[in-house]
Amino acid sequence: MCGRYTETVSMEKLAARFGFQGTRVLLKKRYNIAPSQSAPVVVRDADQNTLKLMRWGFVPFWAKDPAIGHKMINARAETVAEKPSFRRSFAHRRCLVLADSFYEWKSAGKNSKGRIPLRIGLQSGEPFAFAGLWDLWKDPAGDLLESFTIITTTANRLLKPVHDRMPVILRKQDETSWLDPAVGDIKKLKSILKPFDEKQMECYEVSTLVNSPKNDVPECIQPLKGLNLN
Repeated sequence: MCGRYTETVSMEKLAARFGFQGTRVLLKKRYNIAPSQSAPVVVRDADQNTLKLMRWGFVPFWAKDPAIGHKMINARAETVAEKPSFRRSFAHRRCLVLADSFYEWKSAGKNSKGRIPLRIGLQSGEPFAFAGLWDLWKDPAGDLLESFTIITTTANRLLKPVHDRMPVILRKQDETSWLDPAVGDIKKLKSILKPFDEKQMECYEVSTLVNSPKNDVPECIQPLKGLNLN
């Protein structure tokens, strides 16, 4: 699964990387993004890429209570096209969830009750996009809520010792197709949802500061020591 991630890249660099147009969204560096918080995503709107802030935790348009989003921070790649909660958005409301790393927790061993937090990202240090879905929910008073979920897949060889799932990191060449609502070939779309190349990734141990979403500080991403999971 993916339960925490970071986005510490400047607006200028993100705009150049993901091609979104001028926006009123103000971004600050985020070192510990958690479910129920707002985070930047890119959607395809009126034939251009648009940056938005949405709440992490998917609330389908038909939901009676937005609290359902707490249980829907992730969607499984294997069933996302068929599951009633997600299939409409899979067909029409796909998005890029902007990030530059994510966190996972590794068991500290049989004799320890603790878990070791790890930061995982690209060796290049460049930002990337998780495959996401979004939806628009309206409450009885007419107020609107835009929310998103991150799609997960089976872990690659780097992450398997830590967890059996990982978020889908899109390859650059697949981002356009993923965003384009005109692309409706389910087989093609699902073929995009695969584990990212572990040879392009890195993983290292970080402080237990990340265990609390209250800690959204640069110290969260500082390496404590090298950790080779291969």
